[in-house]
Amino acid sequence: MKRILVLFTFIMFAVSAAFADEAVLIDFSKLVPDILQGQEDQGVLPQNKQTVMDFSVNAGSSFTAEQKSMMKTSLAIENWLVQLAQSSQTVKNNELSFTRTSASKQFTNVMGVRVHFPVANYNSFAKIVPPFEIPAFEFNEVSDNGELSKPAEKPTQARFENGYGVVRNVGSLKAVAVEVYGLNFPCVLYAMISDGSGKQQVVNMGPINFDGWAQLKWENPQYISNVRNRAYHISPLYPTAMPYVRFDGFVVQRDAANAQIVDTDFVTYFKEVRVIYDKAELDVDRDIDDESTWKIQEDREAVKAKNEAKDFGKDQVFRYLEERKQAKETTFTDPAAAEQQQ
Repeated sequence: MKRILVLFTFIMFAVSAAFADEAVLIDFSKLVPDILQGQEDQGVLPQNKQTVMDFSVNAGSSFTAEQKSMMKTSLAIENWLVQLAQSSQTVKNNELSFTRTSASKQFTNVMGVRVHFPVANYNSFAKIVPPFEIPAFEFNEVSDNGELSKPAEKPTQARFENGYGVVRNVGSLKAVAVEVYGLNFPCVLYAMISDGSGKQQVVNMGPINFDGWAQLKWENPQYISNVRNRAYHISPLYPTAMPYVRFDGFVVQRDAANAQIVDTDFVTYFKEVRVIYDKAELDVDRDIDDESTWKIQEDREAVKAKNEAKDFGKDQVFRYLEERKQAKETTFTDPAAAEQQQ
């Protein structure tokens, strides 16, 4: 009986030790543009090296090698999209809603967001989303000029982990925190987070009606802290898919009652998003490395990576074509000056 009690105590300790891990889901100070500088005149914006992605693989065969070399995007802050509610979308509102890298005395660089809401007194919202769905199974290496290549050996972590949008080995989410800079706007902030099954949670972080930096927190009301009240189940230890969570963006909501207070332009800044979560699996040192023998998880992840890349880049190709067709002139040519040049 004593041995059983000791064993039960050990199991309870091991289970409780798995609780309350904290990780940075996304750190916007890491998303500053740091490659491809000086090519803006060719329609190539500076990109973020760690998160750069090549969408030329889905561009078709009609483009030259030089054109395909410029078909890159990343999570660089300027690439993020501000998507207004359909009822709020006008040419002016869309044009004046965007993101910018902003200098911060406390954090060096953060993501600044401007949303141009409509003047009319009705509810509205805006989503601040990445330029593409953040991939969870991207393992390519990136050179200093943004070229992608397969590594000789598969890294232990994917490129978008460690503060770039993905956290692995996540069981239950316990809490979410957002470091946000308020400017007394009576708007409400939501965070969008999805898991490996594609299920998305939109969590209410609370109002941003304060001045300066603050950490807004959401605590999962369905989280069971007492392990004795949890339902236990036994599942095979190998092969298992490593669950993860992915950052999908923010939602800023403006109430109709505050339409006159939020005088069209809303501005805020984001530093990072953190999560507290249960581990899905404990880190243990087993006698046999199953994966090195069977490669089952590697094969499954290769299929998932292929599925992630299947639709990636289609929107980026369309944007690339629009940029090439876009008029670059800012004003009409002076006829007298044109004659002198001839």
